[in-house]
Amino acid sequence: MAAYQPHEIESKWRATWEESRAHASNLQGSSGEDCYCLVMFSYPSGNRLHLGHWFNYGPTDSWARFRKMQGANVFQPMGFDSFGLPAENFAIKQNVHPRPHTEANIAYMREQLRTIGAMYDWDHELETHQPEYYRWTQWLFLELYRANSAYRSEAPVNWCDSCQTVLANEQVVQGLCERCDNPVRRRLLTQWFFRITESADDLLEGLGRIDWPNKTVAMQKNWIGRSEGATVRFTVTESSVSDESLDRELAVYTTRPDTLFGVTYMVLAPEHPLVEHLCSPERQDEVSAYVEAASRVSEVDRTSTVREKTGVFTGAYAVNPINGEEIPVWVADYVLGSYGTGAVMAVPAHDERDFDFANRYGLPVRRVILGESDDPKASLDAAWTEDGPMCNSGEFDGLDGAVARERVIAYLDQWGHGEATVNYRLRDWLISRQRYWGAPIPIIHCAKCGEVPVPQDQLPVRLPEDVEFKPTGESPLKRHPTWRFVDCPKCGGGAERDTDTMDTFVDSSWYFLRYLDPKDASRPFDPELVNRWMPVHQYVGGPEHAVMHLLYARYIVKVLHRLGHVAFDEPFQRLVHQGVITSNGARMSKSRGNVVNPEDYLELYGSDTLRAYLMFGFAYIEGGDWDDSGLKAMFRYLGRVHRFVHERGPQVLAAASSDESGLDELRFTRHNSVKGATADLERFQFNTAISRHMELTNALYAFADARGDNPWPAEAADIVRDWVRTMAPLTPHLGEELWQMLGGEHSVFDDRWPTWDPAALERDEVTVVLQVNGKLRDQMKVARGTERDALTEMALAYGRIPHWIDGKQVRKVIVVPDKLVNIVVA
Repeated sequence: MAAYQPHEIESKWRATWEESRAHASNLQGSSGEDCYCLVMFSYPSGNRLHLGHWFNYGPTDSWARFRKMQGANVFQPMGFDSFGLPAENFAIKQNVHPRPHTEANIAYMREQLRTIGAMYDWDHELETHQPEYYRWTQWLFLELYRANSAYRSEAPVNWCDSCQTVLANEQVVQGLCERCDNPVRRRLLTQWFFRITESADDLLEGLGRIDWPNKTVAMQKNWIGRSEGATVRFTVTESSVSDESLDRELAVYTTRPDTLFGVTYMVLAPEHPLVEHLCSPERQDEVSAYVEAASRVSEVDRTSTVREKTGVFTGAYAVNPINGEEIPVWVADYVLGSYGTGAVMAVPAHDERDFDFANRYGLPVRRVILGESDDPKASLDAAWTEDGPMCNSGEFDGLDGAVARERVIAYLDQWGHGEATVNYRLRDWLISRQRYWGAPIPIIHCAKCGEVPVPQDQLPVRLPEDVEFKPTGESPLKRHPTWRFVDCPKCGGGAERDTDTMDTFVDSSWYFLRYLDPKDASRPFDPELVNRWMPVHQYVGGPEHAVMHLLYARYIVKVLHRLGHVAFDEPFQRLVHQGVITSNGARMSKSRGNVVNPEDYLELYGSDTLRAYLMFGFAYIEGGDWDDSGLKAMFRYLGRVHRFVHERGPQVLAAASSDESGLDELRFTRHNSVKGATADLERFQFNTAISRHMELTNALYAFADARGDNPWPAEAADIVRDWVRTMAPLTPHLGEELWQMLGGEHSVFDDRWPTWDPAALERDEVTVVLQVNGKLRDQMKVARGTERDALTEMALAYGRIPHWIDGKQVRKVIVVPDKLVNIVVA
């Protein structure tokens, strides 16, 4: 008996695929529906892929192979997101340049990716750190610049002292740098931004046209944060400012203009530009100290609902435009300069933060919305934040909700004190980085001409190799003795290059376009190809990218669509998030020392076993904590599959008998297995797809044992071939081997995925799955149409079910007639 030899089989078929160029794409082909399947490309900061990467890449390739067997013309590329901080930080620690380290990691990871057995088209590989790629990232920047969608401005930014660079809002997680987990503080710097806010409504509208997880859609909607309200213009009193030329208008944005009569003070963000001009001399020192202290507190902490509110009085007053009342102006860090206008009208009776602040500092609380009490003079134990009739509001008393807000806005508009406004939580995308390992920003600064775009024929602006890139708080390119000094393309005079590099999320915001023709030196992408193949039909990656990469890529595609470069405005039609494979309950990380590398398992069991076990042992959308206890069982299962074909292959090849005894049960299992596996693979439910295959395996063994050495009917042989077809996407090397053993003259992946016949699944007897707390514990055969009560009674007494529920209280029994009984116990 020939034993299953995975290493021999896998090396044989990988060599065959490469020699025959089996995975080469046919982008111009007309046969089959186009299917662009893409996983988020890997970042080569470490020198190897861990099991989490395998869990991402292997199953997605199984889906792509499944679609290929269904007749789709599949394109599945792979590349490397190779610019960025981790590679640069590693290079600093090792006192080496990041390029050789990055490229060595890429070479190692490329070989690891080959062992997965995925059908990546390596002719379309790209690496974002190569000049032939970032040349077009710079072209993209200039397209946005010319469209007024890229601009430079001084603004308070998130600054990581550890990484010595600026971070976008999306890269700050609970007040910490998402790269190094160190605290982030606010700092005023001149930076480059992409005007993503201009596309806020388009980004919201597009979410209704794509097939994405509900949670991710909700996260993007919340991040964009569209709200409807009013801009209200208060006026700082003349006595509150010493500079008569200063504009005394103080605008605020509010979603509750119906509470305007309840304003008892105003609050400015510490970074508001008017703060320094409004301080009375006796308040100057206290206010300055408070502003300095606030700069060291993260935005997350500043807006926390549980953090105690702090602030200082500026000594200034402003006039409420609706009633002429003078109110004090405070500075408090619970107001952010990056949201709205950086100033708020405080209504303590109807806002929880304002209520807490007013109580702490003894400021008035005035009810202007009736709540649980109809008494407009009743005191409040807490802010009433719901709608209700207006009170203590003059002519507006009695108006409620949306009507009240509309009437107040109309009044403000009539008298020039405000207007209806739509506001967004979304901020423009800050793309400047004061680091070396990234694409240089292609702008030249000339004292005479100002900002001058680098001409396209001078792209790429290459990174110099001889740079001291240890972080100091300013770009390493700024310290290069010659690189930044150039002639102005406009006037020819002396000028300087911009020394910041771009956020690496710019690199990944368009890479899916470049994959289709990565060697084209004349343009960033082929419009004909991208308009044919895009949007990506199936995109797979982690949910942690919901408001970073996934949002940025959508924005860039919308800009390119608006500029006429592409015919579509969404990059990814369907999105699936893989779950996380943890180790000892935590994400795999070198710093935690819990990374599980696949090499040891590959040496013992081979690629197909590891790949199949990852799909069988963990629900793809959920993931789970790594446990290798089932790997040996999966290896034995694949060995059992191989043994069946080895032992029964001659009978399959010679099948011509007219004796169909035992075929009915096998036929039913075959159609049921194909039906289930088809639906499971489409939904990325690989664990149940493998279970379907195991059911058919058991049925084939039972049929073969019953037949003994007697000849097989031809239909049974066809079922064996379908069995191999349904296994092939899950274990591609073994699938090819078994197909060849059964006489296949071409690749199994050039054959068609089997179909199923609903009529073949009609029978008087059905198998009902028995679960305890959602876990499969047994199965029982019952007559079709058995009533719920009867099913419940039978299930509670069937097989080992009494053992599983012994000593436990049965809380509920969920019955799906003819299919399932789930017993919920406690």
